[in-house]
Amino acid sequence: MRLIDIVLLVVSLFLITLVVLQSSKDSIDSAFSGEKSELFNNQKQRGYELLLSRVTLGTSLLFITLSVFAML
Repeated sequence: MRLIDIVLLVVSLFLITLVVLQSSKDSIDSAFSGEKSELFNNQKQRGYELLLSRVTLGTSLLFITLSVFAML
């Protein structure tokens, strides 16, 4: 294994952890009951959720970049 493969593996595990830590926006009950969904409401993220969202975005961009370089 090359060094970039090991780094890509570590970044991918960190990205999976970040996605699992994020809270769900909808409950499973409203998805199957047909109730009015709040999917299109304008809800802003604040505090911890905002930080987690931004770190997830940055990590996903890093993962994509490393994946492209690993192919070369």
